[in-house]
Amino acid sequence: MKHRIGLRYEDKYAMERRVALVPQHVQQLIDKGIDIEVVKSEKRIFKDSEYTHAGAKLVDMIAQHGIVLGVKEMPVGYFQNHATYLFFSHTIKGQEYNMPLLRNMMESKINLIDYERVTDEKGRRLIFFGRFAGLAGMINSLWSAGKRWKEFGIQTPFLKLKQTHHYQSLDEAKEAINGVAKEMQLKGLPAEIQPMVVGLTGYGNVSRGAQEIIDILPTTEISPQELLDFSTHGFPDNSRIYKVVFKESDLSTPIDSRKAFDLQEYYNHPERFESQFEKYIPHLTILMNCMYWDNRYPIIVTKDYLGKLYANGNPKLLVIGDVTCDPDGSIECTFKGTEIEDPVFVYNPKTRKSIMGFKGEGLLIMAVDILPSELPREASQTFSDALLDFIPVLAVADFSVPFEQLSIPAPLKRAMILHQGHLTPDYQYLEQYLG
Repeated sequence: MKHRIGLRYEDKYAMERRVALVPQHVQQLIDKGIDIEVVKSEKRIFKDSEYTHAGAKLVDMIAQHGIVLGVKEMPVGYFQNHATYLFFSHTIKGQEYNMPLLRNMMESKINLIDYERVTDEKGRRLIFFGRFAGLAGMINSLWSAGKRWKEFGIQTPFLKLKQTHHYQSLDEAKEAINGVAKEMQLKGLPAEIQPMVVGLTGYGNVSRGAQEIIDILPTTEISPQELLDFSTHGFPDNSRIYKVVFKESDLSTPIDSRKAFDLQEYYNHPERFESQFEKYIPHLTILMNCMYWDNRYPIIVTKDYLGKLYANGNPKLLVIGDVTCDPDGSIECTFKGTEIEDPVFVYNPKTRKSIMGFKGEGLLIMAVDILPSELPREASQTFSDALLDFIPVLAVADFSVPFEQLSIPAPLKRAMILHQGHLTPDYQYLEQYLG
C-alpha cells in the first residue's frame, strides 16, 4: 500500500502563504518513489513552477483516499471519507468554534494527525512554527508601539519599523531592528517613555523567538523581583530597554497561602492557583504573551483589572503582543485573532469595547492569528525540515487496521486525534465538548 501525498491550498486567511512541504523536500520524496500532488496557488510563498520543477503534479483538487498536508484549519465539508489529514486543527482544547469541524471530520471517518501534538517521549514538540510566531510578534509589537506613541505625539526610533510581512526576509527585518538599536545607542529613548520595559510570559520556542528580536536592541534582562525593586527605587540606566521573562511561578500562586508553588501541581491542578501577575502589569511598557494557556489556568490580564488600572488615568502599559492569541483567554480583552491586513485594535477598559486600528482610548492589542506567515519562506523551510522524515512512513502506513495495531512513529501516533473517525484513547476527553 502506498498513499499519494497531497499539498493543499490554504484558504482560511487571504495572506496565509506558508506550506507544510517546500519544493526541495518534495523533490527528495518523489525521488524515493512517493507520488505528490500540489493544489495550484497564486499566493503560496513558493511558486507552482517550483513544485512542477521538483516533479510534483499540479492539480485543482487532491485525489481521493490520500494523505493531505495543510497548515491551518480546513473547512467543514472539505474532507474525503477515510483519507488522512495533517494540520493544526485547533480542537485539542475543545475550542467551541471548531467543534463543528471536529464533528464533520468524525462523520467523514478520517484520520486526523495534529502537528501541535507531535511530540517526543518527554512531551517536547517536534514540528512547530513557534519561533517564527515569536519573531514576527516581537517585530510587530515594536512597530505597533512606535505607531501608538505617535498617536500621543511622541516620536521614537520604532517609527522606522514596518509590519513584519513587508520585509522580504528575516535578515532584512533584523537589519531594520539593528538600525533602531544604533539610533538608541546614539540618542537613547525619549524621556516620556523611559524606562521602557518589555515583559514576556513563557520561555519556550515562542518566547525565545521574541527574545531573539528584542536582544538586538540595547537590552538588559532583569528578574520579576528586580522589576518591582527598580520601579520603586529607580532603574540603573533609562537609555536601555529592560527585558523581564515571567515563569509559571511568577504568574500564579497557590490559593492556599500556606503552600509553596509546585510546578507539577500547577500543571496537574491549575484550579488550585490564582493569578498574581497584576502586581507586575503597571510597570510594563510592552507585554508579549508567549505562553501556552487553556481555560483551566488563571487569566493573567482580566478586563476587571484593566478597568481599575485605567480608572486612574493612562498607565505605562502601551501594547500587548498577544502571540498566544486565545480569544477571551489569558488576555481577556483579546476578543479575536486579527488578520495580517488588519493586525491591531485598541481596547477601551472603560467601555469594554474595541476599535480596529491605532486610534482610540485604551490599550493597543496586536493579536495576529498567523504570525509565522509574516515570515513565510523561512517558517515553511524550518517546518518542512521537521516534517520531512515522517512522510515516507506515512506514505506506506495501513490506516485500515485497528488503532492499537497501527504502525507509525510514536510521535505521530501520539498526535492522532481521530482514527477512522473515532477519537483515539488520549483524546476521548473531547467528547464532553461535542455536545
